[in-house]
Amino acid sequence: MRIALIQLNPTVGDLDTNTGLILEACRAAHADGATLAVLPELAVSGYPPRDLVRVSGFVEACWERCRVIGRELPPGFAAVLGSPRRIERGTGVANSLAVVRDGDLIAHYDKRLLPTYDVFDEDRYFEPGAEPVVFEHAGMRFGLTICEDLWRGEDIGQHERYAGEPDPVTDCVRAGAQVILSPSASPFVLGKPHRHRDILRHHATTHGVPVLATNQVGGNDDLIFDGHATAIGGAGDLLAAGPGFEPTTAMVDLANPEPVAADPLAGVPDEHSAVEALALGVRDYVRKTGFTDVVIGLSGGIDSALTAAIAVKALGPDHVTGVAMPSGFSSEHSVTDALDLAKNLGIRCLTVPIEDAFRTLKGTLDPAFADLDHSALGETLPDVTQENLQSRVRGGIIMAISNRTGSLVLTTGNKSELAVGYCTLYGDMNGGLAVLADVPKTTVFAISRYCNDRFAELGFGRPPIPENTITKPPSAELAPGQLDSDSLPDYPVLDEIVRRHVEGHQSAGEIIEATDLDEATVRRICRLIDLNEYKRRQLATGLKITSVAFGPGRRFPIAQRWVR
Repeated sequence: MRIALIQLNPTVGDLDTNTGLILEACRAAHADGATLAVLPELAVSGYPPRDLVRVSGFVEACWERCRVIGRELPPGFAAVLGSPRRIERGTGVANSLAVVRDGDLIAHYDKRLLPTYDVFDEDRYFEPGAEPVVFEHAGMRFGLTICEDLWRGEDIGQHERYAGEPDPVTDCVRAGAQVILSPSASPFVLGKPHRHRDILRHHATTHGVPVLATNQVGGNDDLIFDGHATAIGGAGDLLAAGPGFEPTTAMVDLANPEPVAADPLAGVPDEHSAVEALALGVRDYVRKTGFTDVVIGLSGGIDSALTAAIAVKALGPDHVTGVAMPSGFSSEHSVTDALDLAKNLGIRCLTVPIEDAFRTLKGTLDPAFADLDHSALGETLPDVTQENLQSRVRGGIIMAISNRTGSLVLTTGNKSELAVGYCTLYGDMNGGLAVLADVPKTTVFAISRYCNDRFAELGFGRPPIPENTITKPPSAELAPGQLDSDSLPDYPVLDEIVRRHVEGHQSAGEIIEATDLDEATVRRICRLIDLNEYKRRQLATGLKITSVAFGPGRRFPIAQRWVR
């Protein structure tokens, strides 16, 4: 029996398009000899549908599409489809699978373990199922699970959440399942595909049955889904493996199982996965929100350079415009590096000097500032106000170009800067999508070097990022001779503190105890992270690639004073 594990890229709420994609993939699988297709979790609605499931008629429309698909499938061909389903208990909605064949709904299953942590809010929307479901097709019995039913939080260290809960996989095997199917919509995090592979293998070898998992692919808002469909035999051998970050179908033949010749996960560095994930996130955010083009402020620095390179990989050079906005404090290389980047990428670059606009605004404000009580303010001009004013002039220019062209602004701040508030509200934070918001500065450097070293493999015609952009000391260039290191620790130190405090949830005291980092530095950086939550709350949607991003998965209060 040939089974198709389909990595689908649905758009949330676009039921007609999603239905068409499902039918197209199923018909292609049937033509390739498959008799059963397994689609991702909530493939009909797209994942995550969030509050759409509370909109009148949405759930019913999704479930009706399952019946439509069942009527349109080739004779004898079965499909396992993810869709929300209306029920008469609890929240009134289940996260379900429909099994359709020959126009009939032959089985349905409701997800039993509902994740409610990080970016997940499934307890808010869905009522858990209570029973295993096994269906028969072509003489074989298949047990159904959905995503968390199989992971049980083990992939992100949340296994204790389900202590005492029945194991849906074990229940399926006890109910007679000969094969476990696991449709999922599991967001990408660096390193997680390998952890998922290990968990699949554990289930397969523990129960001695094949475990077949497929995953959504594509970007929906801040989340990126990597695909990587996987089939593991009962002895632990890898029978099928889909590539990452592209809609495709992985085929497995259970009648004549053979180990895969080449594992798509083998030897892939994190830098490569990060580039592919971010490019997919940009491409789908732009496409699914109705844009075609993007505009990026190019400072000559490494963050804007990497953002532009990812945008070109995602959209092509004809759909990316750079804008260099030099001031009186800008070094000569800030402009030349921006122009060199544009040349390397083949994109148009506008040069819009800001000095005249900055001086005009400064002249307008100086009389008002002179009337203020500077002894109470504790600083004399020029101060950070002047630096922020430059950033806000640039922010106004880039938004004006966005308005004029209909292009989406990609903002360029990295996770390290956003963590400690080294960003200006209504200035460099302006934009519709924050591409590097979950990428620490040290990782920005690593990915940039990787893009240059492996440029052809990534689809670039030449190394995209000017060498000087990578090697020069980072600077915002908002004051004479300014460097990031003037007020921040070295980025390896900063990123270690950010990682521990944000992703590891460690307090300053715990970080000090666990490392040899300077105590004053640790406490200052942790305090900056906490104080600048108000800025991040106003950040554009940021693509997520680490275990904890600044966004829906981290709900830190703004007005709080807990320090430890």
